[in-house]
This record gives sequence, structure tokens and C-alpha cells, in this order.
Amino acid sequence: MFKNFKKSTVLLLAAAFISFLLSVTLWFSGFKDEGLYVGLWVPSILAFGSFIKQNYK
Repeated sequence: MFKNFKKSTVLLLAAAFISFLLSVTLWFSGFKDEGLYVGLWVPSILAFGSFIKQNYK
């Protein structure tokens, strides 16, 4: 499935997914503020990856 993706794309998606999992884990462990904070990392990671891919091909 990921054979068509570059290594950098897979790493960025993995980082965003790990951040999402950490956010959900924190939220359901009772650390709601920390979960929200970490949840904000997901769009930031994806936006950073998109910026890098568009400007540094």
C-alpha cells in the first residue's frame, strides 16, 4: 500500500498518527487539557509536511 509513497511522506503520516494516538490516550486517561494540546500537533505536522513538500521537491 505504501510502496508508491516516498519515505518522507510515510514518516510525516506516522508522526501525525502517533500524535493523534497520544492525544486520544491522554484524553481518555483523564488528562483532557494535555490531550487537547497534543491534538493540536496533528494539523501542525501535516501543514509542515505539506509546506516542505511544496517548496522543496
